[in-house]
Amino acid sequence: MSLQQRRVVITGIGLVSPLGSTKESLWDALHQARSGVGPLTVLPPCALPVHVAAEAKQFTGEIEDFGPLEKEAKKQIRKGLRVMCRECQMGVAVAQLALADAVLEMGQIDPDRIGVSYGTDYMLSVPEDFAEGIQQCLNSEGKFEFPRWGGEGRLKMSPLWLLKYLPNMPASHVAIFNDLRGPSNSLTLREAGSNLAVGEAYQIIRRGNADVMVCGATGTRLHAMKTMHACSQEEVAAGNGDPTKASRPFDRDRSGMVLGEGAGAVIIEELAHAQARGATIYGEIVAASSRAAAAPRLVARRKLALANVLQALLQDSGYRPEDIDHLNAHGLSTRSCDAEEAQAIAEVFGPRARTLPVVAPKSYFGNLGAGSGMVELIASLLALSAGMLFPTLNYETPDAECPIHVVHDNTTPAGTRFVNLNVTPQGQASGVIVQQLA
Repeated sequence: MSLQQRRVVITGIGLVSPLGSTKESLWDALHQARSGVGPLTVLPPCALPVHVAAEAKQFTGEIEDFGPLEKEAKKQIRKGLRVMCRECQMGVAVAQLALADAVLEMGQIDPDRIGVSYGTDYMLSVPEDFAEGIQQCLNSEGKFEFPRWGGEGRLKMSPLWLLKYLPNMPASHVAIFNDLRGPSNSLTLREAGSNLAVGEAYQIIRRGNADVMVCGATGTRLHAMKTMHACSQEEVAAGNGDPTKASRPFDRDRSGMVLGEGAGAVIIEELAHAQARGATIYGEIVAASSRAAAAPRLVARRKLALANVLQALLQDSGYRPEDIDHLNAHGLSTRSCDAEEAQAIAEVFGPRARTLPVVAPKSYFGNLGAGSGMVELIASLLALSAGMLFPTLNYETPDAECPIHVVHDNTTPAGTRFVNLNVTPQGQASGVIVQQLA
C-alpha cells in the first residue's frame, strides 16, 4: 500500500490539565471562558518572583487517575508508581485514558503493530530525593562534607532513583503496561515535543510499520528547579493581581507566560483499521512538519522556524492559506515570542492572516511544557466536533506587532481543518494539520 493510500486518523483522547482530566471538563471550561490559572500553591511563593500558576490539582497520582483498568493492569501500574515522577505519572495516565477512550481491546490487536511515540521535557529530581543522603554527610557543625557523599550519602538514595526521571520512561511504561511491541520513540524537545510525537507516529503508520500508535506528551514548569530556570531565563508573568488575567497571548499588555503542568495523549491509527473496528474518529492528520533555525552563537530564530514549518505544512498537504479554517497558536504570552509567531503567520498566510481565526489555549492554562501542544491539539479537535471555537482569554487590546486575527468570542465557527503550532525558546518549531474526515 502506498503512502498516499494509508490515511491516518485520531480515535482516542486522554488528558491531564489545569482544566480537568476529561474532554468534557476541558471543553466546558473553554466554552465557558473559565481560566485554570490561580494562586501558586505547589511551591513556596514567598521564595519566587511568581505568584500564580496553572496547577492540575485534580491529578493526585493515585491509581483512580488512570481511568478504567483491568485488574492486572491496575496492579502493574500501582506498583510502578513508586518509580515515576509526577511528569511520568501524568504521561502514563493520559495514555491509559486515551486507550480507554479509543475502546482498544489489546487481546484482539496484534501487539507488534501498535507502537508508542512520546514528547517530554528534560526531567529533574526534586530536592527531597537528596535530603536523607545530605543529612548523612553533615558534620557536627551542620556543614556538608563532600568526601563522604560517595561512601555514605549516596547509599541513602533509592537504587531506582534515576528511573523516576529518565525522559524515555513515559513511553517505556506505556509500552510495558499494555504490551505494545511496535515502534517506540521518545522526543525530548520541550514545547515542540507534542507535534513531533504526532508527526513521528503519523509517518510510522503511513509507511506501514504500524497500524496504531499511542502519541503523548507530558511536562511541567511547576518544579523547584524548572521554575527557577524559567524565572531566570524566560519572560514569566509575576501575576500580581487577578491570577486569571495573567496569561494574555498577543494582547498589547501581555507581560510573560504563566507556568503550568499537564499532559495529553491521542490514539492514531490507519483509517481502514479504525473503520473495521467501528472506532470513533475525531479527525484525520494530513500533514506534519518540524524545523529549527538559529543564528550564529545559537541565538534562536523562532520567526524563521515557525514560518518554515507553516510553509512545509501547506506544501506537504497541498493546501492554500485560505483552505485552513483556524490556527491553534503557541501563544505563549511573552513580548518576544508572540510577536515573532504572529509575524511568521502573517508572512506565510499573507492576506488570509487578517481573517484566519487564531486561538491561544495557553490563555487558559499557561505553559505546560511538552504537554502544552497535545492539550492544545485536543482542544481544537473538540472545537471541530462542537463546530465552534473558544475565545482567547484576556485579549483586550490588539498589538500592532501581532498582525493576526485573534478569536476572543465564542461565536466563530471552527471550520473543518486546523493547524496546531508550537515552538521552543531554542528555535525548534513543529506543527500538524488535522481535518475532519471527508
